[in-house]
Amino acid sequence: MSERWYKSGLQFQCKQCGRCCTGEPGYVWVTDAELEQIARELGFDRIQFESTFVRTIPGLGRSLVEFENGDCCLFDPDTKSCQIYGARPIQCRTWPFWKRNIESANTWKKTAKFCPGCNRGPLFTQEQIDAQEREIEI
Repeated sequence: MSERWYKSGLQFQCKQCGRCCTGEPGYVWVTDAELEQIARELGFDRIQFESTFVRTIPGLGRSLVEFENGDCCLFDPDTKSCQIYGARPIQCRTWPFWKRNIESANTWKKTAKFCPGCNRGPLFTQEQIDAQEREIEI
């Protein structure tokens, strides 16, 4: 394992503020297993869930749909929380330890300005961060 700028680890604790679930349009990639789990969590069968909440991006994969304002379809604006927090996709579970967020101290600083959970809470070791980064390419 190579030494990274965050070799002493980074702190993170999700504040469930919803900032990473709202705003700019984008993609929340989902796998077959995740679709099954999310559908079950919401009380849908998979086909019913997919027809309502999933879009296919040709050549790239499947993503959860968004509201017109860019918010994830599973973000509840009234409670400011994810309707499936315990069953959220790997992309959501590995936030903020995505390659683009941890490639330098500067990118982490920018991420921390956006996300109030960065630099707070439990310390993640370099090994834990690297493992999460490898889970999905964002």
